[in-house]
Amino acid sequence: MNPFLSFLSKQIQHIATIEADAQAKLHDQNDPDGYRQAMSAKAELLAALPAAALPHLDDLPMEMRPMVEHRLDMLASSAKRSLEIGSVFFMSALLYPEDHQAGEPNDLERWLHDLERKF
Repeated sequence: MNPFLSFLSKQIQHIATIEADAQAKLHDQNDPDGYRQAMSAKAELLAALPAAALPHLDDLPMEMRPMVEHRLDMLASSAKRSLEIGSVFFMSALLYPEDHQAGEPNDLERWLHDLERKF
């Protein structure tokens, strides 16, 4: 697998773990502060995604790199905004379109699948 795709897959898994932990804190443990902390961790991970991905971008075809960088920057921008305003709802909605249904892939997962088809 391409190193960038492998990196992105690991980030998706990390986000899924954070989200599962957040849901457990909110619904099973009645811990809204823990939920907020988990959602902040998710947003921070997304905000740092462009910098974290940088070492893996050299392995992409040159024609794809600007599109990938732009997409990473857009994800990070939304995450940074959610952190700036401190909205847990905004943080929880990162990666999910308005019409998202439970069990469907999130935007980052869809993007990974699209990139995998191109390699």
